[in-house]
Amino acid sequence: MIKLKEKFVIDNKGKRVGVFLDITDYRKIIEELEELEAVRAYDAASASGDEAIPFEQAVCEIEQNRK
Repeated sequence: MIKLKEKFVIDNKGKRVGVFLDITDYRKIIEELEELEAVRAYDAASASGDEAIPFEQAVCEIEQNRK
């Protein structure tokens, strides 16, 4: 679990409306999300019953779909 040192932006009523993160924390979150995306793609492919393809090919296709 990532320990965050977030700072909140509040409106004039004291309601939290935004957040500031340390750039290192932000990059860690992005890395974690990318890993989660890969796991979800694997799970979806496994559940689909489609023909298996090499991992490298799957990664290339995922990267192409991100653009």
